Amino acid sequence: MPENGRRVALLTLGCARNEVDSEELAARLAADGWQVSTDGEGADVVLVNTCGFVEKAKQDSIDTLLAAADTGAKVVAAGCMAERYGNELAKSLPEADAVLGFDDYPSISAALGSVLRGEKHDAHTPRDRRKLLPIAPAERRETGVIVPGHAAFTNDSRGREAAVVDSATPAHLRPVLRHRLDKSPVASLKLASGCDRRCSFCAIPAFRGSFVSRTPDELLAEAEWLAGTGVRELVLVSENSTSYGKDLGDPRALEKLLPQLAAIKGLVRVRVSYLQPAETRPGLVEAIATTPGVAPYFDLSFQHSSEPVLRRMRRFGSTERFLELLDSARKLAPEAGARSNFIVGFPGETRADYEELVRFVSEARLDAIGVFDYSDEDGTEAATMDGKVGTKTIRGRYDRMLSLVEELCGQRAEERLGSLVDVLVDTTDGRTVEGRAAHQAPEVDGSTTLVAGEGGVDLGALHPGDLVRARVTGTEGVDLVAVPVEMIDAASAGRPALAVVAG
Repeated sequence: MPENGRRVALLTLGCARNEVDSEELAARLAADGWQVSTDGEGADVVLVNTCGFVEKAKQDSIDTLLAAADTGAKVVAAGCMAERYGNELAKSLPEADAVLGFDDYPSISAALGSVLRGEKHDAHTPRDRRKLLPIAPAERRETGVIVPGHAAFTNDSRGREAAVVDSATPAHLRPVLRHRLDKSPVASLKLASGCDRRCSFCAIPAFRGSFVSRTPDELLAEAEWLAGTGVRELVLVSENSTSYGKDLGDPRALEKLLPQLAAIKGLVRVRVSYLQPAETRPGLVEAIATTPGVAPYFDLSFQHSSEPVLRRMRRFGSTERFLELLDSARKLAPEAGARSNFIVGFPGETRADYEELVRFVSEARLDAIGVFDYSDEDGTEAATMDGKVGTKTIRGRYDRMLSLVEELCGQRAEERLGSLVDVLVDTTDGRTVEGRAAHQAPEVDGSTTLVAGEGGVDLGALHPGDLVRARVTGTEGVDLVAVPVEMIDAASAGRPALAVVAG
């Protein structure tokens, strides 16, 4: 098959970090002549970037792979689940023509080419990727270990890895190895990969590896490129954003980076996600709450608030400390948004522990809350712990917590009635204009529907990427209804709808 006729569909599951990794894979493939899309219809190869976080995510990945196999295309599994299970996944899922690990990413074009020719590709044997990097964070920079989303390479016309820069090349002269897969005015920017924490319920560090930051100049260069493609909001992602810079010798690196990102021409909002409460310093709280152009938004991974449960989770904090952290943010920015996730039924969780979590959730005034019912995860310390909570008890606590957080988050949304919010328009279809206020992150925190009213903005004239000020007139759960009253920053009418870059 002629190289310029090869078609690959990239399907991404899981978190925003996976979305960034997919756009790196797309750039490598586009550079080598593949026609890249997110539509499996008519594709020669369907590449599924899987998620391996929890059981439901793993099942979704398997279902997607099986559905892709039904199209008649070659099917390739990549991403976290493929990295985590490797040859075990390949044996149990013969419908997949190949199972690729992170080490295959630089040669992804050659790998898919061999699959298309019917050649066998041996799946990797999983290993603990933490052991690939030095223990000392400062020594992890020049190891040659493949870290998805950190690449400074592209492919030559024959699909082989070709170094196009070296460590001395300034970041602004390096190719941005990224091919945008949608037209959204919002894009994620990966601050770092991996995690050095040892939470007893989490397997992510074992297959994502130890924590590695990207350099500020590299991030600024990619952010400028994204802004040039029409991106208006950047969402900073990693496994633990509060650790950013520790391996660069500057634990305050994120506080310094935020105003630089916010100053990039074309960007109207920068949002930080994945904050670890135990590492969230006062200076970082202040930077997020007060820097112009940065959303006063706190995505805090609390997980629980009872001290005994947190200790078993290998985490730190308490109800009072977490409330103090939220209060410190709201003193600086009263309108600040906050979200978190919680696990109920963790091994050893007593009724008193659960009621302590209920107390915290009831007092925290969080805008959005995710609730997980505990289940054992392969390779985690928690899976081997005693004191397992019964399935029926877990289900009861989960159902009660779900009802509670739905009520509380609805009440929090109602507190915003009558207030002004800055809404970034995401979609318009001629009748409905959907966007998000500063306290609403993409996908997870609800949205704001803009409606006609006595305001100074014509709904019909709005486009994705516009930033408007609106008055909240109604709520539906965590979602808001608002009337636009002022255009703050109109998106450039001439921006490209889709950008591709691969060196």
